[in-house]
Amino acid sequence: MERYKNQGCMVVSTFDAEYVQQLRDGIPSVREHFATYFGELLLIKLRRRLRSRQLIDDVRQETLLRVLQFVSRKPGMHHPERLGALVNSVCNNVLHESFRAETRHACYNETLPEPIDERVDIEMPLISEQRRREVKRVLAQLPEKDTRLLSMIFFEERNRSEVCRDLGVNRDYLRILLHRAKARFREHFKLAHAI
Repeated sequence: MERYKNQGCMVVSTFDAEYVQQLRDGIPSVREHFATYFGELLLIKLRRRLRSRQLIDDVRQETLLRVLQFVSRKPGMHHPERLGALVNSVCNNVLHESFRAETRHACYNETLPEPIDERVDIEMPLISEQRRREVKRVLAQLPEKDTRLLSMIFFEERNRSEVCRDLGVNRDYLRILLHRAKARFREHFKLAHAI
């Protein structure tokens, strides 16, 4: 391995088994060189891919930590000259994990309103049919005049002018008749549900 001093920093042109062994043994100058040398290379790589300085630092530190753990666990790297490639591969993996974590957490925005559930409610037709039967049962208990008026307005959805013509009343009196019919309907409906 060729090493020489350049402005107070050890420069390595190739990595060998001796360098990896010293890294594994925890020699401070070698670990410092490893962190500085690969830290700068990772910084160059990550600046193009990440915008957050905090995220860049997190990915750099995680990458260097994983490589040191890997080197310390292995009794000997078969190809110490590929240490740079190992650092690059580990960095890519950490980046992918980081992207997945960001997208997983960034998808939910608490300030957005709840999405509208547009699925069909299976129970709704049953509830509507049951409600319709209850309404018809209550209508059957009302006087015929009220039943006819409520049916024309709410079931047949007829125009109020047409209803006025059929009943022979003006719009003001129709409003009064409708108000009375709805009041009687509500009374009967409450009684039917109170039982």
